[in-house]
Amino acid sequence: MPQFQVPVEDNHNYYVSRVYGPGERRSRDLWVDIATANRSHVKVHRILSSSHRQASRVVLSFDFPFYGHPLRQITIATGGFIFMGDVLHRMLTATQYVAPLMANFNPGYSDNSTVAYFDNGTVFVVQWDHVYLQGREDRGSFTFQAALHQDGRIVFGYKEIPMAVLEISSAQHPVKAGLSDAFMILNSSPEVPGESLYSYLCISDFSLSYDKIPSW
Repeated sequence: MPQFQVPVEDNHNYYVSRVYGPGERRSRDLWVDIATANRSHVKVHRILSSSHRQASRVVLSFDFPFYGHPLRQITIATGGFIFMGDVLHRMLTATQYVAPLMANFNPGYSDNSTVAYFDNGTVFVVQWDHVYLQGREDRGSFTFQAALHQDGRIVFGYKEIPMAVLEISSAQHPVKAGLSDAFMILNSSPEVPGESLYSYLCISDFSLSYDKIPSW
């Protein structure tokens, strides 16, 4: 008797998104307090903390599953995002990012600004602490973080957002909050050398446009 395959419908729901307000306890529970963490797990990146429009490659202590691809290396940018691609290129802000708040931040403006990361073997956290927007320093500093959990969860945490996200200008730097992925094809033809980047996912969320999120 012939065996027939039974069709299975796929609804393409591959992730769940949840948003917690600043007054909810879950927001505080998800925030990783790197100031009180084991200091051996925390590193303040001196170059990023004193630069504008810079990025640096960092090696994780575990494989992070990003849309089916285990990643061991990521790239932290001063502009409030993590680049997740294997091949660095000039368009880091275009795709392949995890962006809690991508904008024209300049940690070099203030000695109190830092870009630090925390890795304890099960979670990797990047925190942009007291960073200022280039040209809008009068609006105050921003403090936020992105956490990459070993099981694939991504958590964005916001401690200080002194202005509405929709008020941030994108004239000099893209402004995004969300995720994006892509795949790259290496062109082997001598007539068309180089690489081609194809974006297939972009999830942006500007619902985090509070006038100000109170400090904890």
